[in-house]
Amino acid sequence: MRALFWLIGIFATAVGLAMLARLNDGYVLVVLPPWRVQLSLNLLVVLLLLGFAAGYLVLRLVGRTLELPARVSSWRERRRREKAGRALREALRALFEGRFAQAVKHASGAFASGESPAMAALVAARAAHAMRDDTRYRIWIGHAADQGEDARAARLMTEAELAVEGRRFEEAAERLEMLRLSGHRHIAALRLSLRVASALQQWDEVLRLTRQLYKHKALSDEQAAPLLRRAHAERLKELGGDAAALADYWNGIPADELRDRRFVERAVPMLSAAGRGALARRTLERLLDEEWDSGLARLYAHCGDGEGDAVACLARGEAWLKKHPRDAGLLFALGRLCLAAQLWGKAQSYLEASLNLAPTVETHLALARLLDRLERSDEAQTHYRAAALRVDGTAVALA
Repeated sequence: MRALFWLIGIFATAVGLAMLARLNDGYVLVVLPPWRVQLSLNLLVVLLLLGFAAGYLVLRLVGRTLELPARVSSWRERRRREKAGRALREALRALFEGRFAQAVKHASGAFASGESPAMAALVAARAAHAMRDDTRYRIWIGHAADQGEDARAARLMTEAELAVEGRRFEEAAERLEMLRLSGHRHIAALRLSLRVASALQQWDEVLRLTRQLYKHKALSDEQAAPLLRRAHAERLKELGGDAAALADYWNGIPADELRDRRFVERAVPMLSAAGRGALARRTLERLLDEEWDSGLARLYAHCGDGEGDAVACLARGEAWLKKHPRDAGLLFALGRLCLAAQLWGKAQSYLEASLNLAPTVETHLALARLLDRLERSDEAQTHYRAAALRVDGTAVALA
């Protein structure tokens, strides 16, 4: 429809101009001695228009001719960049497909063409590392480093990641520290730092990074809990010989992290071995009041280090016993607490009750030691033999 309107308009304009030309009977006299030319005004207008069009075409032709070398150069540059970009894309695809030799080849072509040389060098470095070609890896990382600050963060992250893959954790830690000092603290760098700190057994750093990642929702509860549990347990092992430092560390653990029952199960025996089992008393009591757990109740035996502590724990434990009268773990703990409070008769009755419900090596040994103290050697030997048989049976089952 638009074409029809244009056609009608052109014809209407032509008719109008023809009618106007018929009404115009003027003429123009051009004198150039010894020549004299007389022209119709309409013809002169037509000649001027044709002359203007011809001059414009000539000037355009001359301009295009003069621009030809620059256009050819621009076309060649565009072709070169397209070829280099295609080579870089092919290198990335080959890297993701696992064709590492082809990735190095295409990345080399892109680097030589000058198209994103830093990225091309990093792609080649990753591919060379995947092929276990350390020489070419170092060469390409060096090429990436020569590109200046623009690709510094990408290069350091690549070096750190590949160093972790190669189990060169000291090198990875150095690159990540350089990255941190330059102000790059993004999630990927923090995740990598966490892996490095864990491998280097830097447990305080593991705790800091885990908490930071959890705060930024980069770790879920299920991911953060094992990391925190292991880091705390390892720190407690390191501080095991220093009771004061152990107490300070335990008191500094956030309350929400002390809700991890599996961590508490590992921590209480460590505290008890250092003579600071009473530190875990409040934590165990809170956890058992929230949700009863026979395993945790068994660990309550470690909370009565001194006679006074044992009596206080015994009172709390006997209150629980009213609600859980047939809990073997709680009965064992009460027996151990009675031993600490030197209540021999009650200790024997609690331990025997626990043994009847759930015989364990630990219960047999505790009862045997009590009977030894009461100079009932024959009965003690019976429990020692029962404990040994249970240990042998466990070993055979594991074998």
